[in-house]
Amino acid sequence: QKAKMADSGESSAPERNNQATETADERLNRIYSMVNEKETPLPRSWSPKDKYNFIGLSQNNLRVHYKGIGKNHKDAASVRATHPIPSSCGIYYFEVKIVSKGRDGYMGIGLSAQGVNMNRLPGWDKHSYGYHGDDGHSFCSSGTGQPYGPTFTTGDVVGCCVNLIDNTCFYTKNGHNLGIAFTDLPHNLYPTVGLQTPGEIVDANFGQQPFVYDIEDYMREWHLKTRVTIECFPVPDHKGEWQKTLQRMVSTYLVHHGYCSTAEAFAKSTGQSFTEELTSMKNRQRIQKLVLAGRMGEAIDTTQTLYPGLLERNPNLLFVLKCRQFVEMVNGTDSEVRGLSARSPKSRNSSGSSTGSEYRSSPSLSPSHHRMDTQRTNGKIERTYVTGNKSPNTGEVINTKANPSTSANQDHVSVAEMNAVNSVANGFSSNQADVEMEVEEYNSQLVCNGVSSRVNDGASTSYMNGCSHNEHREDMMETDDFDTEKEVQSQRRQLCGGSQAAIEKMLQFGRELQGMSVQLRRQYGKNEANKKVLQDAFSLLAYADPWNSPVGYQLDTVQREPICAALNSAILESHGLPRQPPLEKAVGHATECLKLMSKVGIGSCAFANIDDYLR
Repeated sequence: QKAKMADSGESSAPERNNQATETADERLNRIYSMVNEKETPLPRSWSPKDKYNFIGLSQNNLRVHYKGIGKNHKDAASVRATHPIPSSCGIYYFEVKIVSKGRDGYMGIGLSAQGVNMNRLPGWDKHSYGYHGDDGHSFCSSGTGQPYGPTFTTGDVVGCCVNLIDNTCFYTKNGHNLGIAFTDLPHNLYPTVGLQTPGEIVDANFGQQPFVYDIEDYMREWHLKTRVTIECFPVPDHKGEWQKTLQRMVSTYLVHHGYCSTAEAFAKSTGQSFTEELTSMKNRQRIQKLVLAGRMGEAIDTTQTLYPGLLERNPNLLFVLKCRQFVEMVNGTDSEVRGLSARSPKSRNSSGSSTGSEYRSSPSLSPSHHRMDTQRTNGKIERTYVTGNKSPNTGEVINTKANPSTSANQDHVSVAEMNAVNSVANGFSSNQADVEMEVEEYNSQLVCNGVSSRVNDGASTSYMNGCSHNEHREDMMETDDFDTEKEVQSQRRQLCGGSQAAIEKMLQFGRELQGMSVQLRRQYGKNEANKKVLQDAFSLLAYADPWNSPVGYQLDTVQREPICAALNSAILESHGLPRQPPLEKAVGHATECLKLMSKVGIGSCAFANIDDYLR
């Protein structure tokens, strides 16, 4: 019998206290952070379908008791866990507490593959491995055991650790590591326990409670080993080519995301040149800032001014941008409604505070090199930009001119009516009762919280893009503009900032957006992605408090980032530049490589978290 090994390192008292207050899901997510349970679920209980008849389960299928005769080895019975151990765990551990050793204590704890006979104790058959309590022997796919550790009985806690990196297994008893029991283990093994005599009862801990043994210390050790292996991997650098490639990847990443000053400084320090003019980079940065600030109307206008025809050539992108503009109107941040809500007496008296940090602290923004001059004239907010010559927009795919006559004749809509719960699904209905929101005529109705306005028959579809007649100044969005930003944020909990006029304008914009959807469908056919984004946007109006509704996630500022990335990529592609920088592609390839490693059973993928190297 092998002697017990020394105790492993233990966590500090504060760490233990924090772990004790964790939920089961939090604990498992922390310990097995690289496991995607949608693809490879963790074992969380014993399987009521994968056991022998003499096994009984209780307490959420975590307690196992023997209910057979127990005369000889033919009466042995085992049970497997619900799922195999995912390779992406890297290190997997579970514990079993002996509630009662029963008559003889013929208990086995270990692992087995799917299909192994359950009328046996673990370890007796091929692809089955077990540590038995009556003699302390380990059984490796054989009925003959080998001396391994101490016996265990009532009150003991026995742990089983599977190392999916070196394919070994060791056991613990009451928090003490007993040393390696098995080597060269196959993949896709299930936690398994077996009992043989009456009165035997055991409880399993798959992580729903803190473990007796400090498995996380052992995991940290292997995490460090994996990191050292990666960092010390030899990379040939013939004549500095590797270093130049890395510098080029960094430079293209900075240029892609519009980090103008950083990209310029990095290029000078490494002796590189840009593939894009600095002016163009600053223009893209300007547009990104507008999108990330929720000022979609201005972002669309600026894009059409600086890159004529781009959005007309990408009608689906323009549609998605306008759907986001509708969301920002609901939020009260878009320029179409912001000036109106700023004039609203109710808005000015609304409670709330803001620091403008949402805009300043966006992780996608480089240091601000621009500023937009903002001034209030006769109650209106006016902004001026300065750029090169203004180019007229071209293309006839979509009419982007505002239709003042249409909005002037809209029904009067009260805030109370807007906040009434709408019985119409997704806040929309057409007069043809088209459940797919894809009507064939322009004389459809948009119903928002019980208020209906009709679009004039045969009227041309119109779209509001914010301050379409503003000229542009190169400097933009510094502290002068934050007063307005604070004012908007303080109104955020009210539809369109609480302004009656803003609500009416938002409804008009929604009708025009629906018309645009019809036009796109006629020209290009159905588009499920466009249909969903429009439905989601309109669904905000079905709730009295959109921010706390099931679709309220759309109002989160983080939802602006994918829109921002899509627009930025389209601009770059129009200039013959890649939609995605090489650095992001490399990270994407590495991420997929880790997934493939997990699928083929390479456990070290658990400790090669890419995020650790990007911090």
